[in-house]
Amino acid sequence: MSAARRGRGRLGRLLANLIVAVGCVLFLGGFVMAAFLYQPYLVPTDSMAPTVSADDRVVAQRIDGHEVRRGDIVVFRDTAWSELPMVKRVVGVGGDHVTCCDDRGLLQVNGAPVPEPYRTGGGPASRHDFDARVPEGELFLLGDERLDSVDSRSLLAEGGTGTVSTDAVVARVEAVAWPPGRAGLISRPGSFAELPGGVSDPGPLRLLVTSTVVGAVLIMVGSTTGAITARVARRKA
Repeated sequence: MSAARRGRGRLGRLLANLIVAVGCVLFLGGFVMAAFLYQPYLVPTDSMAPTVSADDRVVAQRIDGHEVRRGDIVVFRDTAWSELPMVKRVVGVGGDHVTCCDDRGLLQVNGAPVPEPYRTGGGPASRHDFDARVPEGELFLLGDERLDSVDSRSLLAEGGTGTVSTDAVVARVEAVAWPPGRAGLISRPGSFAELPGGVSDPGPLRLLVTSTVVGAVLIMVGSTTGAITARVARRKA
């Protein structure tokens, strides 16, 4: 084999190794960061349908309660609700005045009507009117399926504030992972964006998934290229 051919062979193997190395960094980096920042949960009921249904597997970003914004779907633990983690949507934060329903059947936050496109079936935002003032450091939570959801309205009817401490929040739901037909990122509801504080920014889940997938592809491409280069070099030799 000529020196030129040997040089091209070494260059091919070097390129293949570089592709594999970059792929490993992207794959492992994305996978490790996702495992650190996110946690999977199984949703036990249809109280958040149709956004999240019973037996859906969701991926939730680990956050502190002070990061929560209106419209977020959060996972929280509060023994007044259940011994298990609960999944509900935040419609009011500390200092808010949450009422329902106005003459169009809409939820109101601080006097502003809030359309809720994530709900289906029409009808008023709640079968029963309610009026709640959210204490500082607390959250008012509702299920998207208002007919079946046990949420802040239930606790409010029992004479409490109906709220949950921000300290009870452990994660914010970012996506449905299973079943495949429902898999996808969960968007932030724009109806809350005009209120003070706006809505939360999307987490890095899409970027981390992309990094992991691209890394896996590069590893396969680099490994295949290296094997082909080595085989061709042996045949030429």
